[in-house]
Amino acid sequence: MKKISLTVIGLYLFFLHSFGQISEQFNTSFKLKKLKLEEINLVTSYYSQDGNHSAVTGGIGTEKVTDFANMLELKLVGYGETGLKHTILAGLGVDHHTAASQKYVSATGASSPDGNRVYPSLNWTVENEAKGTEFGVGTYLSNEYNYKSYALDAHVGFKNKYGGEFSFKGSAYFDQVKLIYPSELIPFTTASGITPYDQNIIKTNASSSGGYYSGGGESNGEVNIPSSPRNTFTGSFTFSQIINKEAQFAVLLDLVKQDGYLGLPFHRVYFNDMSVHIEHLPSTRTKVPIGLRFNYFVSDNIIVKTYYRYYTDNWGLNSHTASVEIPYKFTPFFSVAPFFRYYTQTATKYFSPYATHKATDQFYTSNYASSAFNSHFMGANIRIAPPNGFNDTFLSAMEIRFGHYTQTTDLNSNVISFHFTLK
Repeated sequence: MKKISLTVIGLYLFFLHSFGQISEQFNTSFKLKKLKLEEINLVTSYYSQDGNHSAVTGGIGTEKVTDFANMLELKLVGYGETGLKHTILAGLGVDHHTAASQKYVSATGASSPDGNRVYPSLNWTVENEAKGTEFGVGTYLSNEYNYKSYALDAHVGFKNKYGGEFSFKGSAYFDQVKLIYPSELIPFTTASGITPYDQNIIKTNASSSGGYYSGGGESNGEVNIPSSPRNTFTGSFTFSQIINKEAQFAVLLDLVKQDGYLGLPFHRVYFNDMSVHIEHLPSTRTKVPIGLRFNYFVSDNIIVKTYYRYYTDNWGLNSHTASVEIPYKFTPFFSVAPFFRYYTQTATKYFSPYATHKATDQFYTSNYASSAFNSHFMGANIRIAPPNGFNDTFLSAMEIRFGHYTQTTDLNSNVISFHFTLK
């Protein structure tokens, strides 16, 4: 706990310094009144899972994973001379995860580095509270040893006098995937046993999708690892409406287009002749999820929150998600919210289990995330928010959330998170 606290304090001081400078810039550029640090959110979580269908080893083997995540978010608010409200949200996340299957990227069993991910974000929103309109932009970065992601988004929102609100958000993610292959399939070594067909797949992944292929071998004992792009473009539409003082609903629609290298190069696939290959998937994918949300205030103490989503894509995956959460207020500042989510999906056209793909298959994966399965996720959220904070400290609210997940592929996981709000 001492180590975690020092980390959080260091992040906090770093952001205070950085956003002190940003505050001065905004005062100059937009003639804002002094930006005020209105809220600080700290979130920490621990996740663990187990299973026996690892994609690294072709759909069999351990899926043990642990992940420790920390997120710090600062909210700054200021008003311009015209009365417009300016809100800045700045976040910094740091994750550390270990996966038992990582060591099997190498055929020798040598350990691969554990995963560390750092992901800062910055959002700026301008709101006209009198007219009920807002506009905002955001930027995001994510970096880990085999994956880099850059993202930009912009959103607009409109409220009407009848209690309705419409919003649109456009997002673009530009990712780079390092083409780290299983050691026995790396074409740069001699006598690897890789087939000419798989060499062609590697070149296709590296070259035709915009990456590069170093081709000939090693230089001074080091392999030049190629990378390949993955781009994702999303348009999100949301319409929410207050029906009366007890009920409200929302409709959510996303249109998603992906292109580039959409698999992972260290995912093995075993064919029915027991030859081993590299996961190979199409270079484009279109996704269309649509969701409905309905909340009903049964009484001053009980709210029923429901959600349904249908998803389809051009890889043949169709899914249904249904969830319910029922917060119950024991007092105005203490509530418990049990929740349950059911999910079911069909398999993509390109999935087959271990040692069942055929040599005639153009695309292939044994990643069970693309298989047919049902899952359940259940747990509870506890929220404590005293009217005057905790003993007159800056801590204004605390939440603890626990969830248990099970999947019909024998995957199971647990997650616990803590959320602290300071004002």
